[in-house]
Amino acid sequence: MKLWIAFVIGAGLCWGTYVPLITHGGKSLAANPQGIGNRLAAILCVGGAYVLIAIIIPMVIFFLNGTSNLKWTTNGIFFSSMAGVAGALGAVCVVFATANATQEDRLYIAPVIFSLAPIINTICSLFWHPTTENAWHIGLPKVPPGMLFYAGILMAAVGTFLVLYSKEASEAPAAKPKPTVVESKPA
Repeated sequence: MKLWIAFVIGAGLCWGTYVPLITHGGKSLAANPQGIGNRLAAILCVGGAYVLIAIIIPMVIFFLNGTSNLKWTTNGIFFSSMAGVAGALGAVCVVFATANATQEDRLYIAPVIFSLAPIINTICSLFWHPTTENAWHIGLPKVPPGMLFYAGILMAAVGTFLVLYSKEASEAPAAKPKPTVVESKPA
């Protein structure tokens, strides 16, 4: 197996478990599962994990291997930082989506996120063509995508949504039975 495939599988596993992990973590951090404090604490925990994994590990690797092949550029720093901002804001959005949704609405959160993300990724990379000379080059693709592309986007979105929605719906709490009304007899 090629090494990049292992990393793709790793990213899928990590991002695929993110929403369930952060939802449970946020609920477990306070006595009131709907409270804002536990959601902010969950975001702090995510930030702490980012510091450990995204700052400490690269620093150790740089220390061990050196940085002779590293070239700091304005574009590189800016766009890499914007990727971090997008990831962090996405985490914040997931945390507050789960905090503010009703129990019935929560079953839509993961399906919509994971159906929407690949479509946005595809559209962004279809029209944004950065070069070393112009990082902001946006335009139509040189070869427009065919009908299979659009059918694939639609099927991926619908398929992802249906899989995650049906899974969430199957785990939704069963409807509570209506209380029995006891009629009182006149005295």
